[in-house]
Amino acid sequence: MTQLRIDVVTLFPEMVALAAGVGVTGRALQRGIWQLGVWNPRDYATDNHKTVDDRPYGGGPGMVMLAVPLTQAIAAAKAAQRAQGVAAPRVIHLSPAGTPLTHGRVMELATAAGAGYVLLAGRYEGIDERLIAREVDEEIAVGDFVVSGGELPALMVIDAVVRQLPGVLNDDQSAREDSFANGLLDCPHYTRPEVYEGMAVPDVLLSGHHADIRRWRLQQALVRTRDRRPDLLARRALTKEEAALLAAVDGK
Repeated sequence: MTQLRIDVVTLFPEMVALAAGVGVTGRALQRGIWQLGVWNPRDYATDNHKTVDDRPYGGGPGMVMLAVPLTQAIAAAKAAQRAQGVAAPRVIHLSPAGTPLTHGRVMELATAAGAGYVLLAGRYEGIDERLIAREVDEEIAVGDFVVSGGELPALMVIDAVVRQLPGVLNDDQSAREDSFANGLLDCPHYTRPEVYEGMAVPDVLLSGHHADIRRWRLQQALVRTRDRRPDLLARRALTKEEAALLAAVDGK
């Protein structure tokens, strides 16, 4: 089976390679569970100054990334993926104008057979729209905000996807119990000491009664989701147990 390969087109390849090379993603990379490539469009600029941007037509502030160096960098990334056995590399542009990233989409990206993704990390005011129209298969947004470039969103996508790959986490149950995995926010967690600044660990977690602990955690997740992200709860059909656990909190 072809390993997942992710390539990032970025003006700051060292930033991406360094961040992706630590923690969960870094350990998985060292173990060969996935592969990473980084491509700098400056390497494909043809002038002496290695220019990758220019003033926008129509005027306005800032600069716009040129289509030609990006096209060449994307082509190189696709060729590298095909050489590794990826039949159809998919180009994803990280953009505030993209579709909001959800856990469901992360799972689709992580479980697609023979998948390979080229993540396009823009800078400045943006990218020449013709490049996006010709080369990009999908645009993804990581939130309703703007950052200085697509590198951090690309790293967020990488982390979210890689942690779902088999064998990446020491305990596969960890991924199944993440926030959003079942449509709910995660429950609160506690560790030593048993009492911290006068605040004690809930008794149920010390009881050793696994069924009670499971119900308490589910109840806490339901309450947290209702209070902090009611939109998530509104999309979800509650089971009889979940409805009863919420009703018990409200004293109904």
